[in-house]
Amino acid sequence: MGNNVFRYFLEWLKLEIAPKRYIQWLDEHIHAYFAVGSPLLGSTQTVEATLSGYTYGLPISEGTARLLFNSFGSSLWMMPCSKNCRTDNVYWKHFSDGNRKGHQAYHCDEHEYQSKYSGWPTNIINIEIPSMRGVDANPSIVEVAETNMSNMECGLPTLLSFSAREVSDGTFFKAIEDYDPDSKRLLYQLHKSYHGDSILNPFTPWDRPPLKNIFCIYGVDSKTEVGYYFAPSGKPYPDNWIITDVIYEIEGSLYSRSGNLVEGNPGAISGDGTVPYHSLSWCKTWLGPKVNITRAPQSEHDGSDVQVHLNVEREEDIVPNMTRSPRVKYITYYEDSESLPGKRTAVWELDKANHRNIVRSPVLMRELWLEMWHDIHPDAKSKFVTKAKRGPLRDEDCYWDYGKARCAWPEHCEYRYAFGDVHLGQSCRIKNSSADLLLHYV
Repeated sequence: MGNNVFRYFLEWLKLEIAPKRYIQWLDEHIHAYFAVGSPLLGSTQTVEATLSGYTYGLPISEGTARLLFNSFGSSLWMMPCSKNCRTDNVYWKHFSDGNRKGHQAYHCDEHEYQSKYSGWPTNIINIEIPSMRGVDANPSIVEVAETNMSNMECGLPTLLSFSAREVSDGTFFKAIEDYDPDSKRLLYQLHKSYHGDSILNPFTPWDRPPLKNIFCIYGVDSKTEVGYYFAPSGKPYPDNWIITDVIYEIEGSLYSRSGNLVEGNPGAISGDGTVPYHSLSWCKTWLGPKVNITRAPQSEHDGSDVQVHLNVEREEDIVPNMTRSPRVKYITYYEDSESLPGKRTAVWELDKANHRNIVRSPVLMRELWLEMWHDIHPDAKSKFVTKAKRGPLRDEDCYWDYGKARCAWPEHCEYRYAFGDVHLGQSCRIKNSSADLLLHYV
């Protein structure tokens, strides 16, 4: 959500100050933008929270969670959207007629209708709709069955499927408005507060912001939800829908909740457990035509398992042909400092980093610290901090190597007991100061 708010701020600022001052203001006030786990094309879990409720671990029922979620005006902000659909340029319209008001035309290019699933791995929503529209907007299973039995031509519910575009443009909510009391309100909110917003329609792909330094960081290779099957539950609103199946992306394949392989358009790798890879990796389109790719272990390493590919030609999604050692978690860096003069763009992919816990990752905190330290150091020679090695920087990074009966990283760590240490690892400490060790990363 924070990344969406930041995007809106940039668009608002563009209309608030003089065009010549806009880039100058950004250069003066924003050194770097770190987009961590950003759902740049939305998240499928927003659909689950909207229709059936998602508790996020709170001690409440899913029905109550649905009511709570749908009461927030910002809930629809993270609905999945298509990369092929855009609106008119609000910026130039504002300066041409001096008016921000009015609905901006939402249009999709030919790729939207030629490709399946709006470019996503599969349809976002598959929902069973009663064949006959009953008198009750919340039909129970019994009522639907009785209605269908009275008309043999409509003996089975109709299964409707909706792509990301059909979710974000309101087609889905329009289709179920006779069966769900929330849909009309959500449809109104969707058009008034999002498609009709005078500053930004968030259901459009985000082009690279005109900032000096951008780092897009997210986790990959976790089991992530990309599609749902819904059916009437037989219960009154807000519990009137039930999830009957879930489609997951897992390391380049799609599977149902029961483990069956599902046809679709899976990416080369999967997302971070919450946001699908298709949405997270949109920032790869911000990279230039030539990209330097480095893959290194997440843990401290001596550089022996670091792989580097220079000047790789960028397609929409770059998948490096690099080897992996079993049971080793890697971080893959995509870096570009040449395509835009004076600007840098980087994408970091962290193996198995969970969406909701990534900001607690010691590996991420280490990399952020090293990158920022490198940026402000007057003797920095390279555009990005070196990936050649990663040694311990703090006492906490030192540990006891039981196989060799000594502290690991003996060139950096030594055994130095202090009162209060309760195991050998606590007595392993940095030999030199952190300032001296940081000089290796200039």
